[in-house]
Amino acid sequence: MAYVNSRSSSVSIADRFAAFFKISKDAVERRRIYNATVAELAVLSDRDLADLGLMRANIRQIAREAAYTK
Repeated sequence: MAYVNSRSSSVSIADRFAAFFKISKDAVERRRIYNATVAELAVLSDRDLADLGLMRANIRQIAREAAYTK
């Protein structure tokens, strides 16, 4: 019996690099959003955070949700 390699799609190295750079760019953008959210919320007073229904202890969680969930 003969072995037949029947890959239906061939991904070029250029496509792989493009995908890698897109994923990297997306990761950098998400991290920028996370950092910006933490910075913006961290400067608020505890009273301002309470007015928004937030606690200082939850700032990183909120930033993570803002940056990494859809």
